Amino acid sequence: MTLVGSHDTASAVVGTPLSGPDAAYISCGTWGLVGLELEAPVVTEDSRQANFTNEGGVDGTTRFLTNVMGTWLLSETLRTWAREDAAAAGQEPSLTALLEAAAEVPAEAVVFDVQDERFVAPGDMPARIAALCTEQDLPVPGTRAELVCSIVESIAAGFARALDDAARLSGRSPGAVHMVGGGSQNALLCQATADRSGLTVVAGPVEATVLGNLLIQARSAGTLSGGLPDLRELISRTQRLRTYRPAPAAGRG
Repeated sequence: MTLVGSHDTASAVVGTPLSGPDAAYISCGTWGLVGLELEAPVVTEDSRQANFTNEGGVDGTTRFLTNVMGTWLLSETLRTWAREDAAAAGQEPSLTALLEAAAEVPAEAVVFDVQDERFVAPGDMPARIAALCTEQDLPVPGTRAELVCSIVESIAAGFARALDDAARLSGRSPGAVHMVGGGSQNALLCQATADRSGLTVVAGPVEATVLGNLLIQARSAGTLSGGLPDLRELISRTQRLRTYRPAPAAGRG
């Protein structure tokens, strides 16, 4: 029996090709786990107030991270629209097509707080987002493309805030952020995260959890050797990664 990173995020971080000791990560799926890999926990009142946790990682490392709402908002929005379209005997919405349309939205996106508790349970996300915008005197996105753009930019703004908090609380200054998991396939989200954080985003691999699990098993079996940097270098050489750099005019959200 081999003891791997027994939480899926633990294995995902092993399978994240971190470009240096200060590189940040986002394991992005339904939730975004945003943080840094450290040598020791950060146990302060400020980190507790900021809702950061210290989780044990492989080779004695600490995953210093917080949860940010991820692609759950998009998936629940699509489910709502699919129900509406089915009732109208229409064609179900395509996320790919909606993201392409969102990328062409000319106006600046409405950014809302994705951490609002109303978004945790399943349900009609478009209506909940509209209600939050109305309560906070924000413009309500008028089209599906505008709403998808707003959701993506709002998730990216949440990621950027978490990255800023992780840097402030740990005393580290990330030079890049690595996004793994299903959300790393969303080019619009990756670019928005780069723009709003001011950091280069390296996207991939999608199956970081599987790869991280496999790498530790292979090392335990003697097939591979070395520490986490050696294992991650193998990921960098064998997996397709995409790089997104902040747009020159982009600022932090």
